[in-house]
Amino acid sequence: MRYDLHSHSIASDGTLTPSALIARAVEQGVDVLALTDHDTTDGITEAQRAASGHALSLVAGVEISVTWRKQTVHIVGLNIHPGHDELERGLTRLREFRNWRAQEIDRRLAKRGIDGALAGAGQFAKGAIVSRTHFARFLVQQGRVTSVQEAFDHYLSRSRPAYVPGEWATLSEAVDWITGAGGDAVVAHPGRYQLTHSKLKALLTEFKDCGGAAIEVISGNQPVQTNAHFGSIARAHDLKASLGSDYHGPENAWVELGRLPALPEGLKPVWDGWPHAA
Repeated sequence: MRYDLHSHSIASDGTLTPSALIARAVEQGVDVLALTDHDTTDGITEAQRAASGHALSLVAGVEISVTWRKQTVHIVGLNIHPGHDELERGLTRLREFRNWRAQEIDRRLAKRGIDGALAGAGQFAKGAIVSRTHFARFLVQQGRVTSVQEAFDHYLSRSRPAYVPGEWATLSEAVDWITGAGGDAVVAHPGRYQLTHSKLKALLTEFKDCGGAAIEVISGNQPVQTNAHFGSIARAHDLKASLGSDYHGPENAWVELGRLPALPEGLKPVWDGWPHAA
């Protein structure tokens, strides 16, 4: 069975519709795909309809933005029930902050002589969310930078001129929303946060105490040599293991749906007990 439990559609900052994402996953031989858009479940109904004609099993998911010790981390929810009241209220609150943040990014870029950024970013946003990635694509289009990564490095990351700090969900809120909606909470791409060993230990201890279930041992955007490292961390904290490409679209040719190594030996997969588990 080929699992990919982290992907995005145009409902957040991906570039494929949910239907096209399903078609791509089928092409790539994925057996179980999770759609985990940022702070929204809007794409799931379309994805479920598209998956119904294929052998592929779709896992309803979400990726929730969290503020932990003044740092943003992401918690993926897998096997959730979309439409759960508490979850949807929480996600609505986060999207309201995203709307304000987009306006503030626009103001900050204007101070740097870059006008029309919000409207420009909106041209790339096909769903209800305008994200930093959409601003990055606008900056590439305008010739201000040569790549999305360069846009983040020069304008949109922490300490850069258009970075807007803010308070997302707390860790306990995010885990409660996910578990309340019947899902499993997973720490997404732990290598991205550049936490010290002690801070990562503190994050995972608090996460598990809140009811968190798993850690993304394998992520499509982390060096493969770190997979064993995060596998050992999962074992040390008695957490289940997940894996996902964090796929956003075909523009990022180095990340593909389902193109993931197997989990390291001795780990309990997050999908153990799911009805579509192998």
